[in-house]
Amino acid sequence: MVQVQVQQSDMSEPIISVRNLTKSYGDFHAVKGISFDVFEGEIFGLLGPNGAGKTTTLEIIETLREKTSGKIKVSGLDTDKDKNSIKQIIGVQLQSAGYYPNLNLSELIRLFSGLYNQKVDPVQLLASVGLREKSKAKFKGLSGGQKQRFSIATTLINDPEIVFLDEPTTGLDPHARRNLWELILDVRKKGTTVVLTTHYMEEAEILCDRVAIIEKGEVIALDSPEKLIDNLLNSGFHRKTVVKEATLEDVFLSLTGHEWKNED
Repeated sequence: MVQVQVQQSDMSEPIISVRNLTKSYGDFHAVKGISFDVFEGEIFGLLGPNGAGKTTTLEIIETLREKTSGKIKVSGLDTDKDKNSIKQIIGVQLQSAGYYPNLNLSELIRLFSGLYNQKVDPVQLLASVGLREKSKAKFKGLSGGQKQRFSIATTLINDPEIVFLDEPTTGLDPHARRNLWELILDVRKKGTTVVLTTHYMEEAEILCDRVAIIEKGEVIALDSPEKLIDNLLNSGFHRKTVVKEATLEDVFLSLTGHEWKNED
């Protein structure tokens, strides 16, 4: 097991503290004693291949899954003792199956705000994620990018301190993905801490202040994307091919436009 030192920060106490977290299913150890901190106001990424333990770790922090051992605090609250209190201060991205198909977006916002006992203006919330004109549309009629934006909107209903996003841009085209990046950055600008998982390394490099790379249930690296890249270069790494200043995705976006599109 690679030992990763939990970094200290010039920020105050961590808003999420994970210490020696484990999760086992019989003889299978999905999470193997990982530790890390997330600080208030940052975008923190959990990276790793499928089956590495990312989603399991998120669900344990969200109090949606029981851990085997370890200690987790969320905004000073203990996940063993304060589950209900933690649920009141976090926003968790739902999957598509979590939405009633016959309700429009405004009705869904009202439904979820009622569950949180919050008064929310559905149109105003939808406008904040670029979906004002879709307030009367049903979820099943939205495009992939619109569904993801609505999913993020539902995480904001209770004005959470922390938002958890599990692979928020998977399956989206380049326009929709970059629109989601802008939205996630805007959520952070308003003071919300964001924890996300992604398989897109460019996405993590652009969005995340720090990332933890998880492999087979263990944290094998934890730092800012810039420092992790510098460490690799300092080790003597060289790409086998020259990297051009633009990518095919840049060509696509240049040819088809950069503006926020409601059809995304």
